[in-house]
Amino acid sequence: MSSVSRTSSPVQPSPATAADDVQPNRRQALIGLGALSLGALAGCSRTIDAGSLQLDEVTTGSIRPKISVDRQVTRPEVMYASFSDEGFMLPAVPFDKVDPRFRRQIVVDPTGEAPGTIVVHLQERFLYFVQPGGDALRYGVGIGRDGFRWTGRANIQYGKKWPVWTPPKEMIARKPEVAKWANGQPGGLENPLGARALYIFKDGVDTGYRIHGSPEWWSIGQALSSGCVRMINQDVIDLYNRVSGKTPVVVV
Repeated sequence: MSSVSRTSSPVQPSPATAADDVQPNRRQALIGLGALSLGALAGCSRTIDAGSLQLDEVTTGSIRPKISVDRQVTRPEVMYASFSDEGFMLPAVPFDKVDPRFRRQIVVDPTGEAPGTIVVHLQERFLYFVQPGGDALRYGVGIGRDGFRWTGRANIQYGKKWPVWTPPKEMIARKPEVAKWANGQPGGLENPLGARALYIFKDGVDTGYRIHGSPEWWSIGQALSSGCVRMINQDVIDLYNRVSGKTPVVVV
């Protein structure tokens, strides 16, 4: 009787077995997607300081940060570092001693003013430079003492780098020690106007008020000046570089 060789065929899994093999993978995928979704929701609930990120200005289509990204608004150790400017070595600012509220940052514009407008909120001690798209650059400022403040609408007529400071006669009368600068104190690191000054005119007439830098970074957030709006030198340089033409200014 001849033997017949038989070739065994592979066993085909039953539908139930195949389903059992697939289900764990599907479950793992769904679990992974759920984790990603929860992570995304958690991210939405966080407040991210975009100014602290060194981000590239890359077009992202319909996806964009809630606020703008600006190369000049980055980590404080970068914004307030020492650097050479117009022949002067500007010292670094100990930013860790400056209230974080008063450091340069981008915020949602609270002013309602047109882009390109400077708005100074005296009570808040903030200066806003309104940007297109609903954002504003915000800087901390020092303001004038009681009785020395000015409010209203005007224009920045022009700006100067490392300006000469000439004390008005009224100040010389109050502070005889500044009489030595009656003909002007040259620009420099000890000059009260700091690295830049923006001159406020109303109806073509000099108001005598300025937005200017100051070597006294610790005075930001205080009401110590004779009426002008003072800024950290690194911040006033940043603002000066952004302002062009007769910029509207509102002080409230």
